[in-house]
Amino acid sequence: MRGQTRKKIQKKLKIRGYSLKTDGLDEILSFVNRFQDAEDEAIDLLLDQLDHQSLKSSIIDKESVHQVVSLLLDAEAAEEESPSSSHSSIRVVDAFLIPKFRYDPIKKHFFQHAGSLPIHGEASAKAALYRDRLLLLFQRVSRDQHFIKPAFDTDVDTSPSCQLSTIQSLVGQRGRRWVMGVISQLEDGHFYLEDLTAAVEIDFSKAKITTGFFTENTIIVAEGEMLSEGIFQVITCGFPPLENRDKSLKVLAGHDFFGCGTLTKEETLRLADLEKRAVNDMFVILSDIWLDNEQVMEKLETVLNGFENVEIVPSLFVFMGDFCSHPCNLSFHSFSSLRSQFGKLGQMIEAHPRLKEQSKFLFIPGPNDTGPSTVLPRCALPKYLTEELQKHVPNAIFSSNPCRVKFYTQEMVFFRQDLLYRMRRSCLIPPSTEETDDPFEHLVATITHQSHLCPLPLFVQPIIWNYDHCLHLYPTPHTIVLGDRSEQKAFKYTGITCFNPGSFSDDSTFVAYRPCTQEVEFSAL
Repeated sequence: MRGQTRKKIQKKLKIRGYSLKTDGLDEILSFVNRFQDAEDEAIDLLLDQLDHQSLKSSIIDKESVHQVVSLLLDAEAAEEESPSSSHSSIRVVDAFLIPKFRYDPIKKHFFQHAGSLPIHGEASAKAALYRDRLLLLFQRVSRDQHFIKPAFDTDVDTSPSCQLSTIQSLVGQRGRRWVMGVISQLEDGHFYLEDLTAAVEIDFSKAKITTGFFTENTIIVAEGEMLSEGIFQVITCGFPPLENRDKSLKVLAGHDFFGCGTLTKEETLRLADLEKRAVNDMFVILSDIWLDNEQVMEKLETVLNGFENVEIVPSLFVFMGDFCSHPCNLSFHSFSSLRSQFGKLGQMIEAHPRLKEQSKFLFIPGPNDTGPSTVLPRCALPKYLTEELQKHVPNAIFSSNPCRVKFYTQEMVFFRQDLLYRMRRSCLIPPSTEETDDPFEHLVATITHQSHLCPLPLFVQPIIWNYDHCLHLYPTPHTIVLGDRSEQKAFKYTGITCFNPGSFSDDSTFVAYRPCTQEVEFSAL
């Protein structure tokens, strides 16, 4: 009987274009044996789920099967649990597991990148990083009503056209033109606007700008005219217009940009219904938890004591780095003591039985935490440091920075980086004060319009070229959490909730967030 099941599995996999390793086959068999009366359905369900995964190869091994089986068993557990229970409603996506999509400007659609993505990319990967960013925003702008070319010629006076021109086509042209490109410094002190056709030197001295930080590497839409010296004089300048999330999702035709798999209409409706009922769910987000500082640990214990005694405990605690008051660089020699401090944090959580049993704990590294380098995205904290903590809190989750969390249908992005200070330092033009003079609002406008968490020049903040897509914000998520050393702030921008929980070590601030209502509750000790 077992031999027949083996043949059945191998045949079904072959039809779908997969080949199978022995350990992968054993893993599938152990899953299928759970469903003695419905073996065919179980195999098909497993294969359907495999199709949705971004597999590195068509050869199926134990690891890839185990990943899918875990997802299916989680989903089964979710249906068995009551709607009020939130354990299965929260899914964490590590940045390095996010599928990569590229836009084809000729066929006008996205296609998923196949094959492996090496950490050390070739030179072409760096050029592809800028091209992919530009094309991602270009396809969004090309649907915006202000930039769509009219189907019929109309009177220019009554209907002024904002149609985009390529930079190459500006040569020899007179009059105002709209262009879109990346701000680049191709020569010291000389800034250029660059698209896929050419580059032109730009002059911002008379430019009227919109809200946001205009830095090198940001993509802008500019109106201006060519001067006789071959310089493009910018008159008005702004970021590419945003697109409604629902509109973006329609265009993407079922592609999974977030990394949690695509859902059927029925599943989405069911999750949306459960989400509406999850009014008691709360996330507690703390940034900068220095484990080597006794005062900080005492304050953290006070916070945990407070939440241990509330009627309904938080569904999720998000602890963002830095986890040490000193940068974990080459001169840092206290890894063993940091390991034991993580162990003490585990003991502290274990001493709160309701939190340990009913809450999830997510750990995201900070910019100065230990890791291979300061390049983004950063991988999860090393196992050496976290082993002691996991003995006390087995369900603790250690993820990358940035990382993504899906709560029923809601998509949230968590990013721990001192971004505000660096964006202000890198500004080429003083930000406009016409709409707001709040730097945090300028930061939120920049990252949402750029559809990128960190649009800084690569020499200011290096990014792994092949993994730049992990920092994309497209389609726009529901919530963006920007852990920063600056003061607590929240700003709802075009329906996106953005907030900074503040620095827990500096001023004892943190945030309690209710995802159901997207309500941000500032807290402090």
